[in-house]
Amino acid sequence: MRDVEARPKRYEWLILLALLLASLPLIVGFSLLMLSSFSTEMVTNLDPGSFHFTLENWINLFQGKIATTGGIRVNIWRITLNTLIVALGVAGVVTLTSTMAGYSLSRIDFKGRKTMMVLLLVLHAFPGVALIVGVYLLYRLTFPESTDFVGLYSFLYVILARAALEIPMSIWLMKGFFDTVPWEFEWSGIIDGASRITVWRKIMLPLIKPGILSVALFAFLAGWQDIIYVRTFLIYQTLATFIEANIEAEYSHMPLIAAAGTFYLLPTIIFFLTAQKLLLQGYSGGIKG
Repeated sequence: MRDVEARPKRYEWLILLALLLASLPLIVGFSLLMLSSFSTEMVTNLDPGSFHFTLENWINLFQGKIATTGGIRVNIWRITLNTLIVALGVAGVVTLTSTMAGYSLSRIDFKGRKTMMVLLLVLHAFPGVALIVGVYLLYRLTFPESTDFVGLYSFLYVILARAALEIPMSIWLMKGFFDTVPWEFEWSGIIDGASRITVWRKIMLPLIKPGILSVALFAFLAGWQDIIYVRTFLIYQTLATFIEANIEAEYSHMPLIAAAGTFYLLPTIIFFLTAQKLLLQGYSGGIKG
C-alpha cells in the first residue's frame, strides 16, 4: 500500500468525489432540517417553492412555546441546562478516569495488566442497549428512599452509567498518548524527588494535552447526544428526549421541532469545525498499543 504522500495527486478528485457522494444523504438531510427551521412549513424536497422564510420558529423555541395553539410552553433553557450537566459530567468522569488508568497501563507493569487491557476492549465491544437491563436493576437497587435526592441521584446515575460506556476506549486512547512520551521525562522528575502522582500531574499531563482535550471532547458529545440512558434513568428532560417526545405529539409544530433539532446540533457542528486537528490527533495518537 502506498503512503498518502506518495499517492498521485491526479486521483485526489476521485477520492473527494467518492467521499462527497457517500456523504450526500447526510448533507441533504441536515440541510433540509436547517431550512425547515427557517420555514413556515417542513421542507421535505429540493423544490425552492416549499421554502417560506420566517424566524418565528426560533423565536417560539427560545420563548419555550412548542405549539402554535393551546399556549403549551416549556422552559427550553432548563432543558438545555440539563443536557449540559449530563454532557459535562460525562466528560469530567471519563477524562479523570481515563487519564489515571491510561497512565497506569502505559507506565506500570503490574500483575494482570495485559488481561485488564483485553477486558477493556471486550467491555467496549458491548453495546449500551445490551447492558441496560443490568444497569436498570442496579438503578432500582440503589434508588434513594427520600424523594429529596431523587433528582440529584438520577443525574449522578445517568452520568456514571453513560461514562462507563466511554471509559474503556478512552483508556486505550490515553494509554497511546502516554506511550508517546519518552521515559527520560518521567525519570528526571523521579530523580529530583517527585512522587509518581506529582510526575503524572505536573510532567505527563501537560505533555499530552491534545489527547486529554480530544477524550474530553468525545465524552462531552457522547453525553450531549445520548438518548437511551437519559430517557431511562433521568427524571428530567434533555434536548434529545424533548425532541423525541414532541415529534409524535399532536400539538407539535414540526418546523419548530426542526429549529429545536438544529439548536441541538449546534455544539456538535461548532466542535467539529473548530477541533478537526485535535480529533485527528486523538485518533492517530491514541491507537498505539
